[in-house]
Amino acid sequence: MTSRSVPRRRQTLRESHAASRNGAAVTPKVINAGPSLEKAELYGIDDQRPTFSKLMGLAGRIFIETIPQWLAVGAMLSLIFGGCCSNVFALEAIIKVEPASGTLLTFVQFLFVAVTGYISQFDWTRPPFFVKPNRVPIRRWLINIVLFFSINVLNNHAFSYDISVPVHIILRSGGSITTMIAGSLYGKRYSRIQVVAVLLLTVGVVTAAWSDSQSKDLTTGDSQDTVPKFSTGLAVLLVAQILSAIMGLYTEETYRKYGPHWKENLFYSHLLSLPLFLPFSRSLVSQFIRLANSKPLVLPVVAGQANLTSIPAGVQQKIEGIYIPSQVAYLALNVLTQYACIRGVNLLAAASSALTVTIVLNIRKLVSLLLSIWLFGNRLATGTLIGAIVVFSAGGLYSLDSKKKPIPKGKAGSGKAG
Repeated sequence: MTSRSVPRRRQTLRESHAASRNGAAVTPKVINAGPSLEKAELYGIDDQRPTFSKLMGLAGRIFIETIPQWLAVGAMLSLIFGGCCSNVFALEAIIKVEPASGTLLTFVQFLFVAVTGYISQFDWTRPPFFVKPNRVPIRRWLINIVLFFSINVLNNHAFSYDISVPVHIILRSGGSITTMIAGSLYGKRYSRIQVVAVLLLTVGVVTAAWSDSQSKDLTTGDSQDTVPKFSTGLAVLLVAQILSAIMGLYTEETYRKYGPHWKENLFYSHLLSLPLFLPFSRSLVSQFIRLANSKPLVLPVVAGQANLTSIPAGVQQKIEGIYIPSQVAYLALNVLTQYACIRGVNLLAAASSALTVTIVLNIRKLVSLLLSIWLFGNRLATGTLIGAIVVFSAGGLYSLDSKKKPIPKGKAGSGKAG
């Protein structure tokens, strides 16, 4: 049995120099190669196994060491695709029954985000509101709040004008058009690829909207009523896109001046927008009453799989007496999935570049469009499908060239980061 050598303490470079200056004999370094050999054996070096076995072992070890990263990516993608796509499902389930409930949807979403946002802004040392000191002046947020409120109300109100969810997704995907126009007026310059992408976006949006309008005209056979109503919906979405472009530039300027305090923006933009719903209070109550009077939600587990005969009679009567309006359940699902979608997008934005966020959101919109067509049996005209393909292709082209930020005309040589 061979004796195992006792590892000596490594001599530092400073000790070696000190010893040489003092005339003392410099002892040679003794390096214990045991751990290195064990690590080499662990990672398959000098391994006598077959090549395939070594590759599989190495792949397994890499996978085990990267499990935290995989879990983080999986959580972000689950929140984005699961939350946002489920949100579209809940939205269309409500719109199919109550197309005029867009204002109620906006109010409930704002209320939920304001309540959850208060948790991140809570500070028990600052009575009476117990809110952290704001980094951005409130007067700076006021314009942002009015724009944000108007955009969300208009986007949801557009469903009242015969705008279907797939067409709504396609038209809102063309937001880069108004963004580029507003940015050009603001003094920004864009590359040729971005200009071409926006021109393709314009063609795709116009094609999809015109084709959908023609298909509705042919289906109803009444061009005097349907087309003006659909045109009004298009005008509502156009105004919302213009306001969204203005708000984007205003928010960008605010972040440049005061820093990217997005949590504060999210909290105040939702909380201080709630008083703006007061003129719509009667409409909100009537919309909620209509949703509360909807058909009850069918619970498959209770209705089909559960054996109610083994349950006591009193509990059985209570279970059978449960009445959950289906549209109220979809409203709650819409709010929760909207929150999950927002959290997923914010997590992705914090962990990756703006280019990655843009590409992932474009893919998410395409998946939502396909789910809307598949789950709810929406039939899109050929021209609308062609317009959708052009819109999403142009959106991908725009995002691929967005790695270089547009340079303001007056600041090209100032040295400031845009």
